[in-house]
Amino acid sequence: MDSLIAASARALAAGDALGALKHVALREDPPALALRGIAMAQLGEHPRARELLRGAARGFGAHEAVFRARCVVAEAEVALALRDVGGSPRALLAAATTLEAHADHANAQHARLIALRRLLLLGRLGEAATALAAIDAGQGMPPSLAALAELGAAELALRSLRTGPARAALQRAHAAALRAGVPALLAEVAEARAALDRPAARRRGPDGTDQTLRLDEVEALLASNALVVDACRRGLSAGAAWQALARRPVLFALAQALAEAWPADVEREDLIANVFRTRHPDETHRARLRVEMGRLRALVKPLARVEATARGFALVPHDHVEVVVLAPPIAGDQAALQALLADGAAWSTSALALALGASQRTVQRALAELQADGRVRAIGQARARRWLAPPLPGFTTALLLPAALPFA
Repeated sequence: MDSLIAASARALAAGDALGALKHVALREDPPALALRGIAMAQLGEHPRARELLRGAARGFGAHEAVFRARCVVAEAEVALALRDVGGSPRALLAAATTLEAHADHANAQHARLIALRRLLLLGRLGEAATALAAIDAGQGMPPSLAALAELGAAELALRSLRTGPARAALQRAHAAALRAGVPALLAEVAEARAALDRPAARRRGPDGTDQTLRLDEVEALLASNALVVDACRRGLSAGAAWQALARRPVLFALAQALAEAWPADVEREDLIANVFRTRHPDETHRARLRVEMGRLRALVKPLARVEATARGFALVPHDHVEVVVLAPPIAGDQAALQALLADGAAWSTSALALALGASQRTVQRALAELQADGRVRAIGQARARRWLAPPLPGFTTALLLPAALPFA
């Protein structure tokens, strides 16, 4: 490795992208192209960074497997920044294996961290926990990578509503970021720590008023014996018991309406008007209401009873515990979509659909509504179109992000 390449690599490791470019800006050899690509990625020029990294990978010969693997890892990180999460992670994991076999442990760990962040972005928390367990954040890991590993551990804990482990991981991430001395990394850790003290949800009162809750307060509420109708995760919980209704929107709407009226009942006409969206009910709507109530009664039987009254239906929790409605920090059916876009990155429709577990057509309709309200904007055309939204200040969206587990 010549002196200019070494100097550029040291500048990149310190987060000085412009300083790195000064050393290799006019060179076209594969190592220089790779460093230029990484520098452009740090400056936010991700499409150009991807071109440079692919050119560098093509330039390395068959005997330079380590350098090609490093290019694959860097390109995977650029793809993550571009929210291009639709491809297979096999190339990244193969690169990690190659780097580990050639004793390049730091870059192998970096590859695994990128795979971990991709899983967290897609809400695959079980797979993310397995990936995190395979990452050794102990001795020998560079401070910058140790900070990223702890950030991943903190996000996994937050998405599982375990604020204590999240705070501990963020404290370790802060210490590692201080040792690394990279300003961007310190800022990322500071933002993650600040999210713990922001409102994360709203507790709906019987009089229609809302009380904002932090994540630790949400965790305490879900751990209590109260029957919680969780509009963030679309389900019902009571202590350790959980009944998911995310794929049964009508049943969840009925449960939420009954919970908001608790301990009183709700008239049949009001339920039909609010859940079935009709102001002129007939016998078919009343029959459907009876059918849906029967389904809801069967699903929530371990947690509560749904009783018929003279004028409608009432929710009666077991053991006479309190019923609480937990609402998202932002209202609207597109709350989860806004939460994903709140990270400031440009998302494609396909990536949003993959992260939300919805069809592209469903996501397109939701984006069209948000765009009409001025809450998102599109850049590019056709397959190159990306969606952006301004950050959502004042609260954290952790409860709205996609997750495979309601809580852990």
